[in-house]
Amino acid sequence: MRQFGLVGKSLSHSFSKIYFEEKFRREQISDAAYSLFELADIQEIIPFLQQHPDLVGFNVTIPYKQTVIPYLDALSDEAAAVQAVNTVLIQRTGDRLLAKGFNTDIIGFRQSLQGFGIPERALVLGTGGAASAVTHVLEGLGCRCTAVSRDKKRGLPYSSLTTETIRRHRLIVNCTPLGTFPDIHKKPDIPYEGISGEHFLYDLVYNPAETAFLKEGAHRGAKVLNGLPMLHAQAEAAWRLWNS
Repeated sequence: MRQFGLVGKSLSHSFSKIYFEEKFRREQISDAAYSLFELADIQEIIPFLQQHPDLVGFNVTIPYKQTVIPYLDALSDEAAAVQAVNTVLIQRTGDRLLAKGFNTDIIGFRQSLQGFGIPERALVLGTGGAASAVTHVLEGLGCRCTAVSRDKKRGLPYSSLTTETIRRHRLIVNCTPLGTFPDIHKKPDIPYEGISGEHFLYDLVYNPAETAFLKEGAHRGAKVLNGLPMLHAQAEAAWRLWNS
């Protein structure tokens, strides 16, 4: 049995296991299993790999997309460019284990944008691994991105955002976990009154399907999209890597 899974800190919100188990049933894949692996600290990754000799590959989620990198043997070009990994391929030769990191978030986000609309400027809320992938894709499409962060050294502070800032940036992407189930009433602290029908709001959160962030946008006429299409596309890209 080939073992796959998701590595993260708190995984009760994740749809990944459901997605892959449904995929295995639908495509009659009988030699694969997908599990959730919660690690209290990224340093647990070494014993985790040793304890799972049947592991072929795994996905990585918050908060380990960046901190997993020092524990890997190699990175794909795109993972190296954004310094974030969400997919790991495991190859074993005898007693030797090679772990290579990839970033299929880039593929997933790019594919999910088809038909959504790419204006000239975007606000990217958050500065973690997912935000790096989002910024990489948008800038490659000619969209100028401004990072917004609680850490003033890493981006524009939330306290400095004005309604005029919001009006100028017609695409706003939430790359933070705010609003994820069960904390469904939480949302990024931005001046929502600046949002209009000319805006596009994208939330990488997909559970719930309509977050408080997206509700604010939809209420003001903005076009909105959650992270489920991105999840599906990045998962399929990961599956292709694991089976290449």
